[in-house]
Order: sequence, then C-alpha cells, then structure tokens
Amino acid sequence: MPRIPYAIVDAFAPAPGAGNRVAIVLDARGMTPPEMQEVARRLSEPETAFVTERRGNVFAVRFFTPGGEVEFSGHAAVALGLALVRLGLAPGGTTRLFLHTPTEALPVDIVYEGSEPKKALVRGPAPRFRDLPPYQALKEALEALGSDERYLHRGLPYGIAYTGLWSLFVPLIAPGVVDGLEPDMPLLTEVSRKLEVATVHAYAPMGPRSFYARDFAPLLGIPEDPVTGSANAALGALLARAGVVPRREGQVALTIYQGHRLGNPGVVEVVVEYSPMGQPYAVQIGGEAVILHTGEF
Repeated sequence: MPRIPYAIVDAFAPAPGAGNRVAIVLDARGMTPPEMQEVARRLSEPETAFVTERRGNVFAVRFFTPGGEVEFSGHAAVALGLALVRLGLAPGGTTRLFLHTPTEALPVDIVYEGSEPKKALVRGPAPRFRDLPPYQALKEALEALGSDERYLHRGLPYGIAYTGLWSLFVPLIAPGVVDGLEPDMPLLTEVSRKLEVATVHAYAPMGPRSFYARDFAPLLGIPEDPVTGSANAALGALLARAGVVPRREGQVALTIYQGHRLGNPGVVEVVVEYSPMGQPYAVQIGGEAVILHTGEF
C-alpha cells in the first residue's frame, strides 16, 4: 500500500499551539469516502482535509469531521491554502488558487509578507439565511448554553445562517458572559437537532467591527470548536444583513476572536461584500496558519 503524506496545521494562529488544528492529507487520489473517514479517524484531529486531485493552482478537496463529511470547513481551507504554497505543491509565487469541493469552486487568495506567504483568505459558499426561529427556540438555546434572557444582547441579531454549515447565532452582552457559558451538551444536542443546525454560535461585541465568540457543535462530534471559519463567516453575513456594522465601498471587514476559553486563542478575519442592492452576497474568511509537522503513514 502506498504511503500517505499528510501535514498537521494550526489555523487562525501565528504560532503553534493556538487557533484550530487540522490534518491535511496531501495526496488522497483514488481514496473512497469510507477510506477518507477511516484515515480521518486515524489522524485523530477534529477536521481533516483531503486533496483528491491537483492540477496547477486548482485542487479538488473534501472535508471530514469525526461525524462524517461536511461541505465546507473554513479553518481547514485556510490551513490548506497556506500549506499548499509553503510545501511547494502550488506553483511558486501563487497569489490565488482554487479549492474544488464536491459542490463548488472556492478561490483562495494568498497574502505575502516579503517573499513569505503570510495569510490566506478563502471565499466560502454564498451566505444563506433561514426565517427567524421562534423566540421560544432562542430561550431553549440560551438554557442549553447555561444562560438566560438577562444576558441576551437586544441590539444584535439572532438567527440561523449558512456559509457551508447552518448555525444558530446567539448574541450576548459581553465577552465575559460568553466565556462563562457552561453548556448542557445533551440539551444543546437536542436543540441543534430540533433547529437542524450543525453548530450553536454564541457571540458578543468587543468594538464596532470586532466580536468574541464560542462555537458548539455536538451534532458534528465536536463539543466546542476552538476557532471556527464557516460559522464566523456566516456571523459576518448575519451582522451585515442586519445593518449593525458600518461598511465602506461595498464591503465590511470584521475581526472575530475565539478559542481563548479553551486556551487556543485565534483570530479570524471576515470580509463581507455587498451587492448593489445592499445585500451580503459573498464572504471571505482568513488569517494566519502554522505547519506543525509533516509525515507519512
């Protein structure tokens, strides 16, 4: 059996031990989905990205969590974009590459500092929104998170949005309240299943364009995700749609801080672009990443 090359990368972090860890299988040509799932289990990381084909600056990719395949993983896409350039699998000096998922092609912009690739910005799936859930459902989510209505931020939007995964967004009054959450995981699992969302994303303001968040994904087999790409992209789209963040020249740039409660602090850059009608139609997420090690098995 041929050896399988892989890399372990911390996304949304400038140094090892922070952000969100992801495994990347650099050559998964010919692998079936059950084989990918088994490899993901062997690598034992919360998410694994598989490069199933590559041609120049175009790469076919699939994403797996412990619970199965997902359409998009933001932190894995950021980690993958930078790893492909740094490991020489993309042409030298590449400033844009494309990740082809089973459903769409996602452009990835590589930002250099001098001659070194510093950041990756990934355009995720187009944002989508569901009708506002009943207020009773929000109360149930607050209870499952270990909070109540007293700590709900009335000036920020709650709701369900999507940029690769459907998430419920719960606004709270301060980062300290977000850090103080002690979720009841069985109850949160029930709420997630009832609302048909992959994650429950609690967030609070830190400034006009900066927020602090925690993300809980029991249905994906991830009680708490350290630093989340897709959910923070959807959060940016939700905030832009509600008009609560200032914008200039057809876009708004936000910064989301996450992972501090788990000891894995990370920073997610979110850029929301607006259509001429003033609606959010595209979202980029990005940040730094660091390769911990590479190997074969």
